Amino acid sequence: MKLLVFAGSTRTGSWNRKLATVTAGMARAAGADVTHLELGDFDVPMYNADLEAQGTPGDVMRLKEITAAHPAWIICTPEYNASYPALLKNTLDWISSPVKGDPAWSDGFRSTRGKVVGVLSASPGALGGLRSQSHLVPLLFNLQCWVAPKTFALARAPDGFDAGGGLVNEAARNSVQAVLDQVLWAAGRLQDQHRVKEV
Repeated sequence: MKLLVFAGSTRTGSWNRKLATVTAGMARAAGADVTHLELGDFDVPMYNADLEAQGTPGDVMRLKEITAAHPAWIICTPEYNASYPALLKNTLDWISSPVKGDPAWSDGFRSTRGKVVGVLSASPGALGGLRSQSHLVPLLFNLQCWVAPKTFALARAPDGFDAGGGLVNEAARNSVQAVLDQVLWAAGRLQDQHRVKEV
């Protein structure tokens, strides 16, 4: 199963980037074909329809292709002011915007439709980013994603990682694994259904 893992942050010491790294490693250990995406590697401007009318930026097209190619995603979202960050919203806005005149990408949902998405978060606070998740999930539904019922929020994140970047708490590792298992299982089932329909 091809799994895309990314965090909605570019900050050097981001807890959610750490969580994404741990999650990607666990997914590889489970046999998934993992792409660990760093949004900071892409030059994506703030979404602007006037800018888009001049041509969709090249790195946006790269993101569209990458996200479209992965049936399963894990998103690790920070919590800013009780919601998800602008970086994450901007990324999802761009990849879901149709490319006018392009026969393949004129479908704005091509990159998002039918993806099985697991939502994780990490925060220094006691809720671990749950409020961010509660805002992100409806957006993912609007993008026609399947969202895994299991989620995980790592509270008091500065104490949650060891010196090597691993999760300290076994219960936290088990919770991440439970989300991974559900996403990979559901994405596999959906792919099986698509194969049956094609036959």
